[in-house]
Amino acid sequence: MNGADRGSEPEWPVRRGPNGAETNMTVVDRGGRRISPVFIALGVLLLLLLGLWLFTTTRNEDQDKLINPSTETSSASDPDKLCSKKATYDLIKRELFRRAAQVRGSDQAAFDRLSSYATLRMENPVMESEDSGTGAVNCSGSLSLDLPLGVAVVGGRRTVSAEVDYSVQQATDDSGPVVLLRNADPIITPLATLARIAEPAAQPASPDANVVSPADPLAPQPEAQPAAPMAPRSEPRAVNTRPSFDCGNAGTRGEIAVCSDAGLATLDRQMAAQFNRALGIAGPNERSILQRTRSRFLSYRDSCQTNGCIADAYRGRMREISDIMSGRWQPPR
Repeated sequence: MNGADRGSEPEWPVRRGPNGAETNMTVVDRGGRRISPVFIALGVLLLLLLGLWLFTTTRNEDQDKLINPSTETSSASDPDKLCSKKATYDLIKRELFRRAAQVRGSDQAAFDRLSSYATLRMENPVMESEDSGTGAVNCSGSLSLDLPLGVAVVGGRRTVSAEVDYSVQQATDDSGPVVLLRNADPIITPLATLARIAEPAAQPASPDANVVSPADPLAPQPEAQPAAPMAPRSEPRAVNTRPSFDCGNAGTRGEIAVCSDAGLATLDRQMAAQFNRALGIAGPNERSILQRTRSRFLSYRDSCQTNGCIADAYRGRMREISDIMSGRWQPPR
């Protein structure tokens, strides 16, 4: 290379070494061209910015959440548990008082307040089916409603009960779950006759007594005139625990056990009610299967040695009836 060529080259930054010698800061590529450190630094910076951009655009928005959405969904959508959840029972109780107020034609606000003081009990809740189209879960159970102190239905009763069917599903506007009640008239009709009753004045109320708010128009008022004499109030009516058949004719081991146990009697009434409803809407093929499987169920029930076995037999039979009517039933192998 001659001097003229070296004179036309641009001057590059130089660095002095420890011995005073000049150290060239340029990088030479494979073609012999020198690359400035400034360009190298800019390239590294661009690579870093590109990596940061790719990281932020492909990041999952949910990956920083502490709760796994799939876990939440699975725990909240168990149909069997939905039939016996406290939130479902609260919806049923409010619906009972709402419909009773409609039957009565007034006092909706008073019925709403009384609903929060009443106690609902559900025995042997059973999931009968699930509607894949609407997501509704259809259940049944033996429902008892205990009224608060100070009010009673016609006849002085403070407990009303019935075998009910209920469906739980999401509202169409996604505002939350709603409950649809069926066969609840034995509770709703007397509930519409709610009236105040006089409690014995000599018996002090316990501090935690389940009393009605004084603001409630159905609750006893201190300034009210003494009520007219009433016939002695009957004790709260016990839940009807008789089975669906006449215990006077009980002869098999299973029938005797059912007649001797209130829980088994309740299960028998539930199963019989479900069976009769199914027969009323069944086609010829379904009706044949229902009748044929009934004999097998009775034979299995009567062979049980414990009440627990009999209870499981009833629950299994109710699931079987539901499967027959929904087309999911398969003959045993």
